[in-house]
Order: sequence, then structure tokens, then C-alpha cells
Amino acid sequence: MNFDVIPAIDLRGGRVVRLKQGDYAQQTTYAADPRALARRYAEAGARWLHLVDLDGARSGSLANLAVIQAIATDGMQIQAGGGVRCEDDLRRLFDAGVQRVVLGSVAIREPELVAGWLDSHGADRLTLALDTRRLDGRWSLPSAGWTEVEALTLDELAPWYAARGARHLLCTDIDRDGMLAGFNLDLYRHLAATVPTLAVQASGGVRSLDDIRAAREAGARGVILGRALLEGRFTVGEALAC
Repeated sequence: MNFDVIPAIDLRGGRVVRLKQGDYAQQTTYAADPRALARRYAEAGARWLHLVDLDGARSGSLANLAVIQAIATDGMQIQAGGGVRCEDDLRRLFDAGVQRVVLGSVAIREPELVAGWLDSHGADRLTLALDTRRLDGRWSLPSAGWTEVEALTLDELAPWYAARGARHLLCTDIDRDGMLAGFNLDLYRHLAATVPTLAVQASGGVRSLDDIRAAREAGARGVILGRALLEGRFTVGEALAC
């Protein structure tokens, strides 16, 4: 069974940034050039790269497409999202060289539309981003850059998509994102038990190589690595080796 180690680059205004718990007011901006950083990750052995257009996620309009396209020309396999709302957005990302488009808000708000895209584009071309926050005893699904809470829950929508042939699920515990507090392993054990046909990518809070091993043992099929790599807690090579 494949297990993917996927470095992440979050883009805002064309620069590499990280947010704490999805809060746009709590931003750290890094000096690295996004394309150069992507090349370093590729040279270290990463096969996939996760790109997030934070401006697009908030506004609903792709804002960092030129940067994503430039990175894609260097040959890495890319999954990218943020601001995808319609078929034209999908095609623009595919045309830019993205292998898998990440669908967040639209996957929560318009599941029937996204189910049609699964049929027309193929399940391997799409990653559903059902990022979640524990709220009133339920796994809620915030959207619009995690600024609005929707009515559907993770436990309602993830099985719905699994039944319609989805294959890739990215799930971030928002309260752990950017906090270096470790993955929420209970969340990934829960998903492995309830939607075993989905290849779940764990995201949010990784701080050590032990967290990566623990996510795999909890049933995740991949991990998204952001702040820990940017701050040198371990390298891509070390993550791949573990």
C-alpha cells in the first residue's frame, strides 16, 4: 500500500506563507521563493507537491495560478486548490499542469456538482478537502478559507462521496493546523473505519517523524507537511525514509 509524503506550499500574494489555525490574521511569511522551494523538495525525493492558493480559498477566485503553473513546469506531480468553484477553474488548473485538483468549499456546498466531476474527470484527478473542526460534538465543515461553517458534517459527507466513487480525501483538523501539536490520530482512525475506500491524507500539526509514523499506523495513506519542513524540524528525505 502506497504512503505519500507530500510537502505543502501555501501561497498568498505569490509568496510562501503559513497561517495558524486557518486565521488570515496570524500569518508567517517565509523568505523562500515558492518555485525554488518546490525544486528543493523535488530534489530531496518528493514525488508530489501540495499547493494551496490561500487568496483564492478566501475570495473564491484563483489568484496564484501563474505561480502554480510555473512550479508545474518543473515536472513534479502537483495537487493544488483554493478558489475552485466551477468547471472553468478545474480546466484552468489542469491546463496549468496540475495532476489533481483539490476541492474544498465547492465539495461541501455543491456535492452533486462535484459528484458529476468525479464521473467526468475521473476520481484520480480530484482530491476532496473536507477540513474539519470539532464543534458541539460534531466534526463540522468550515468553508471559504475556513471562515464559514456549513450545515453538513464530515460524517455525513465523507461516506456520501465514498459511495460515489471518490478516492482521495484530504482532511485537516483545523485546530491543529500550523500549531505543531501533532496529528489528531483519533480523527484518522475514525476515517479509516468509516470510509476505508478513501485514501486519506493527514494534515495539520505534524511536528516530528514519529507523527508521520503514527499517522500511517492510524490508517492514513499520506501526510501533508508544511510548517515542520519550513522550520527545519526534519527534512523531506528523513520523512520519506521513515
